[in-house]
Amino acid sequence: MSEFWRKVDKTLRYHGRQAAITLRGIWWDAHPVRASRPVFVIGCSRAGTTLVYKTLSESHELGTLQRETHDFWSELHPLQDKHWKTHALAASDASEHDRNTVTRYFYTRTGNTRFVDKNNQNGLCVPYLHSLFPDACFIYVKRSPGDNLNSLIEGWGKPEEFATWSSDLPADVAIDGGRYNQWCFFLADGWQNFITASIEDVCAFQYNAINRAILDARDLVPKEQWVEVFYEDLVRNPVGSFEHAFHSCDIEFDAQLRRHTQGVLNTPYNAFSEIRVDKWKTGRNHKKIERILPSVEETTALMGYMS
Repeated sequence: MSEFWRKVDKTLRYHGRQAAITLRGIWWDAHPVRASRPVFVIGCSRAGTTLVYKTLSESHELGTLQRETHDFWSELHPLQDKHWKTHALAASDASEHDRNTVTRYFYTRTGNTRFVDKNNQNGLCVPYLHSLFPDACFIYVKRSPGDNLNSLIEGWGKPEEFATWSSDLPADVAIDGGRYNQWCFFLADGWQNFITASIEDVCAFQYNAINRAILDARDLVPKEQWVEVFYEDLVRNPVGSFEHAFHSCDIEFDAQLRRHTQGVLNTPYNAFSEIRVDKWKTGRNHKKIERILPSVEETTALMGYMS
């Protein structure tokens, strides 16, 4: 196919998608329906949540946007309205308007009332999300501190990918003596205390903050709607781990998904290098991580990791 016809095909596909969104919106406005058992993938940034989200997105039972949705949620609850304090949302922030807006958004773009969603901030919003959708399933992805902190540090070096939302942040960020000047991933309560800290201190703060928020919210969700997955299990046994997660959310794990998960680690999603366990020990950040590990020990113990 020539370049001209590729462009024509791309243009037609785009306008086809836009027309479908418009038509579904018209239908939904006339016949609004509730979302049915949405699935939210939560965890610390760089914990393997994208791997889980993209694999869930392979299911024909779930509507998916195949991308993170921080832009949508930030427009629904702008950070400036909360004085840039935190991305966290409480149950009291939920409303019927939010419920309808979220359902309409995903339905018009996916054609499905059951959808899967993931972004860097959802782990701070479990009470809000559960209040919006009491039948929602949550998949909590946990990653051991060394590897997660290492990947966070590497991620902070990619602000064009992980700081797209923070250009208007009302603070002079000068982490590691000014090496990092754009805040990445998410805001948790107390972030202002770290704008001139070392990068490893910032990442330990984020690791503690979001995992503690998730653990604190865990008892709000019925046990049958809560699934916990260790990243290390996904690496060692991807088929078995994903099969358990799918079945726990009442999603069929068919032959196509089995084949997909058999090779899922060969084409990693948004990974900085090959997928393996304990990469941090031989990486360039190992001394920084060794210094900061004691500050996350209590959190990792609560997550189920043995010291």
